[in-house]
Amino acid sequence: MTVVVADTGELDAIRTFTPRDATTNPSLILAAAQIPAYQTLIDEALKSSRRIIGSGAAVEEVVAEALDEICVIFGKEILKIIPGRVSTEVDARLSFDKDATIAKARKLISLYNEAGISNDRVLIKIASTWEGIKAAEELEKEGIHCNLTLLFGFAQAVACAEADVTLISPFVGRILDWYKANTGKDSYPGPEDPGVISVTKIFNYFKAHGYKTEVMGASFRNIEEIIELAGCDLLTISPKLLDQLKNTDCSLKQKLDKDNQSSLLEKIHLNRTSFNSMMSTDQMASEKLEEGIRGFSKAIETLELQLAHRLAEIEGGDAFSHIVQEIFMLNDLDGDGCITREEWLGSDAVFDALDHDHDGRLLQDDVRCGLGAALAFSRG
Repeated sequence: MTVVVADTGELDAIRTFTPRDATTNPSLILAAAQIPAYQTLIDEALKSSRRIIGSGAAVEEVVAEALDEICVIFGKEILKIIPGRVSTEVDARLSFDKDATIAKARKLISLYNEAGISNDRVLIKIASTWEGIKAAEELEKEGIHCNLTLLFGFAQAVACAEADVTLISPFVGRILDWYKANTGKDSYPGPEDPGVISVTKIFNYFKAHGYKTEVMGASFRNIEEIIELAGCDLLTISPKLLDQLKNTDCSLKQKLDKDNQSSLLEKIHLNRTSFNSMMSTDQMASEKLEEGIRGFSKAIETLELQLAHRLAEIEGGDAFSHIVQEIFMLNDLDGDGCITREEWLGSDAVFDALDHDHDGRLLQDDVRCGLGAALAFSRG
């Protein structure tokens, strides 16, 4: 009754749960990048990006190129496992720039095409701002299919349907988070969950008025939300919740039915003014959209720093490791494998910059990480 989509960048989890489709986002790619088994994929992207950009290019340029390469590399690996589509996200920092979003989407799809992957196996994920929706409208006309994400309000959904985008991803769990934080109510029964109610309303409106845009519930907090949306076009579910569903034994009733509609909502049409007006009166949707863009942007920035560090290690090689060893020989006065503030011969500012966990002690990994990022950017 519903297509199951894996909400993860972890290849082993996708193999385990055998979904039709899979979605990724910057946070999921960042999490996957921490897994040692995937380091080869990261290194492949960095080396390829250096070749593309050139040996004399600034590290920031190499890292920017590598971000696109990494998203597509993970996407290609996922497509080897699943029979359907993978969603790859445009940089969230472009969410309010229509032209830049279009350019980035074209680049991502071109990287897939160069690898022999057709457009029908890829969805380009774009934040559901007005600019993002209008970008998606143009991309769809070019045959580039889009998944509009960070969707929390009815206005966003209607605008997406009118733009004839392929798919939307309303965030069920994040809507629930907002209501819990702002009402003081700790829990909601499944049928009364605000996120469930929102997606049900959108689904029924789309089907009642004949929109082709698919609805994919996303960002779930518990399996009750998933059960209440059984029958939705698609549901993208994390490995943790997929595992809970796998181990739950009960009958599953279809709650949403595209052929049995009772939506009484009249069809509406939105322009930028009416869209902004509806969003301004929907505090939850406005706040969660802004928060989501900030969160995804932060994940990208963190990944950029890690890539810069890794690039420094790759390109610095033995010399880089030697620098770290020399720092320890000079500063680790008692030879216990860590440097305290009292032992540190440099400035307090540098010590604090390297002491990421603020425990007053520097291990070799602390110095290697901090020095790697600094070396990388200095080479630019």
